Amino acid sequence: MNLPIHATDPTTALLTLVLAGGRLAPRRQLLLQSGSAQAALIAGPAQWRAAGLDRRQCQQLLNPDPAALARAQSWLAGSGNHHLLGLDDPAYPALLAHAPEPPLALFIDGDPALLWQPMVAVVGSRNASPSGQALAGRLAGELAACQLCVASGLAAGIDAAAHRASLLAGSPGVAVIGTGPDQSYPAGHVGLQAELAQSGAVVSEYPPGTPPRAGHFPARNRILAGLSLAVVVVEAALRSGAMITARLGAEAGREVFAVPGSPLNPLSRGCNRLLRDGAGLLESIDDLLPALPALARLLAESRPRQLPGTAQPPPFPLAGHAPQVQDQRRLWQALDDIAVDLDELAHRTGLTVARLSAILLDLELAGWALQTHGRWQRSPKPPSTTASFDAG
Repeated sequence: MNLPIHATDPTTALLTLVLAGGRLAPRRQLLLQSGSAQAALIAGPAQWRAAGLDRRQCQQLLNPDPAALARAQSWLAGSGNHHLLGLDDPAYPALLAHAPEPPLALFIDGDPALLWQPMVAVVGSRNASPSGQALAGRLAGELAACQLCVASGLAAGIDAAAHRASLLAGSPGVAVIGTGPDQSYPAGHVGLQAELAQSGAVVSEYPPGTPPRAGHFPARNRILAGLSLAVVVVEAALRSGAMITARLGAEAGREVFAVPGSPLNPLSRGCNRLLRDGAGLLESIDDLLPALPALARLLAESRPRQLPGTAQPPPFPLAGHAPQVQDQRRLWQALDDIAVDLDELAHRTGLTVARLSAILLDLELAGWALQTHGRWQRSPKPPSTTASFDAG
């Protein structure tokens, strides 16, 4: 058999591997063992079979569906901010790469760098109560105020309430969908999906043209859980997609929180079951924030030196070796994108709470630090000059 000509271009090679379909694990193994999609195709049928690909998959690698390939290429080249990110790419989000069953590739409509931001999944029932939707919106707004990206599945009910509240707060959000990136489900969310793609990111492992299928939505939940530092379940029946997301989050080592409710309410039974099984009880954002720094540090340490559309954290604004400047620099280095309390900062820096409070006040007044709910983080938009910074 002749080797596929599709190995000449990296993007076409990756699309060919994605469009081969069938079992994901053999294709993932082939890609990672080969080091790139091009090398995977060049390896040839013997290596494909050794990796576990079946006869149909091998035939698809040799002769991919031209219509499906053209449709995917057209979407990537079309208007908008469209991307394809393979598992072998250094820009592939580290938390997802190390979660169980990571996708072979991600189709992204929006900003791929957003997938490296600390995010929290807010999920729940499609038939949510008005109070449940209001609570999901409040939590999403509080997460946005803490510079945490809100992620969900673009479904009706809790998902939509969380997405809309995040957008209202001016925070980019992430939607993980169970269709191709050019499809919208439910159909009534086409506008919401477009808003999320414009300011945040819409993510799918399915190629353009893929319609909604029942089996895709439980599968997409593993991506939602894998991208997130924590999963928050607001309302859920015992048998629901939100419960699947919570289970997958726990299996991926993520923090899982649930909002308690009346045992007489069917939409509270899933949450109450999660609490009984060890999930964290969530009544406000303050129950969630202390659980996030460890995974957030792992995310920051894994981050590539440069991602498209991002810049490195700004250097500390002051030079010198005076004791007060050294303390300020030490605190600046201890701050990150996740808000932490004074006790955590004291542990990181070795400074007293009194000394930290004084330095943080200077940093806040200068626009370099941000306080939310009594916790501190680096400002997402520090000033470009240091003229107003008080060195004393």
